[in-house]
Amino acid sequence: MEQRGRVRVAVIGAGAAGLCTARHILSRPETFDPPVVYEITEHVGGTWFYEERVGTYDSGCPIHSSMYRDLRTNLPKEVMMFPDFPFDEHLPSFLHHTAVQEYLEKYCEIHDIAACIKFNTVVEKVKPVSMETEKGGAVTWEVISCNTCGDRNAQTFDSVFVCNGHYSDPHLPHIPGIEHFKGKVLHSHSYRYPEPFANKSVVVLGAGASGVDISIELAQASAQVILSHNKPSLPFSLPLGVKQATPVGGVLEDGSLQFKDGSVTLADVLLLCTGYNFNFPFLCPSELGLEIQDHIMFPLYKFLLPPAFPSIFFVGICKIICPFIHFNYQVQFALAVLEGSVKLPTLEEMEKEIQGDMQRKQESGVQVKHLLHLDSGQWGYYSDLARAGQFTPPQPVIQSLYEEVGRQRRKHPQKYRQMNYRLIDATQWELLEGQPEQTEKV
Repeated sequence: MEQRGRVRVAVIGAGAAGLCTARHILSRPETFDPPVVYEITEHVGGTWFYEERVGTYDSGCPIHSSMYRDLRTNLPKEVMMFPDFPFDEHLPSFLHHTAVQEYLEKYCEIHDIAACIKFNTVVEKVKPVSMETEKGGAVTWEVISCNTCGDRNAQTFDSVFVCNGHYSDPHLPHIPGIEHFKGKVLHSHSYRYPEPFANKSVVVLGAGASGVDISIELAQASAQVILSHNKPSLPFSLPLGVKQATPVGGVLEDGSLQFKDGSVTLADVLLLCTGYNFNFPFLCPSELGLEIQDHIMFPLYKFLLPPAFPSIFFVGICKIICPFIHFNYQVQFALAVLEGSVKLPTLEEMEKEIQGDMQRKQESGVQVKHLLHLDSGQWGYYSDLARAGQFTPPQPVIQSLYEEVGRQRRKHPQKYRQMNYRLIDATQWELLEGQPEQTEKV
């Protein structure tokens, strides 16, 4: 991407993805101006910042974080870390969320990112404002923002990185007859701790990572839990207070919940662990040639950029990934595009590649709503980005440990976080006996 002078970049969000973007931009001062990072809250960390309140801030903005009080990571720190920024060695492998927040604050401090951040600032509108027609020309972007004092500001940029996350706008499924339910309905976005649910009957809808974790927490706090989901019976043991059921099909007139197998139960609480919607209130996706439907957004080349507008990047929209590593490789690839070291295919070629990838996945049995799920496919994706951008791919040890932890999580969902690991070299890891601080450094 040819530019007159250095490239000006706007970054939306100061969570892990936004901080990673800013860090890599700041490391290239010969090509990029310091970024302008817009952050709706007064702190960094995004969803990792625990906010006990639910609903809205005093400013009226919705509370972004979905973090609950006792959450611990389901990936070990050895796999979670940014490749060039390890967690403190003395920490256990599976971290309380406060340790991740501290890590991000330290990352921000070490890389001197805070000076670039406009805190308490809402991005109201991002729009392409001009298209230069000569060869090598590019769209420029107008970003209109407003701070808590009501001061409105418009700035123009060469590129925009959208890093506002996708764990803040709850997906609420249609449940026939829900108006008849006499108990409390809430989404996991508004769940903070289990004590208010003690001795209550709770139906948890959804058996993803948060649905299983929250069900275990509730049972340990003496709630009677029915975990309702559309998966085969889960292949591991759950606490005595958790029973499994088919998906909720609707609510009967007497307020009882009916499951899709016809069984019925009364419940005090219906807790929806049903995921989140993509939400970009500052954008008109159709203006960029994008569609958002059924938990996917397309077409995005390399899951990152719309072919028609290759200078706006959506970082981290994929699911079932190692998030910090994912951000690291996407950002480096995107900056290589902006620097010109990665030459993108033509618009038509990019669209054809995206369509082909989607078609192959669907033919192999992947549901449309799961097209952004990477899981085992993420490693080839990172290697592909690294090869194109000429930077270092992930070490094989990261994939190996990720896969081992996945096996342990499926077998022992209540115990796998008790394990501690250490990376030995680029291909080997070890399981530690005792705590990491009792192990000699190698």
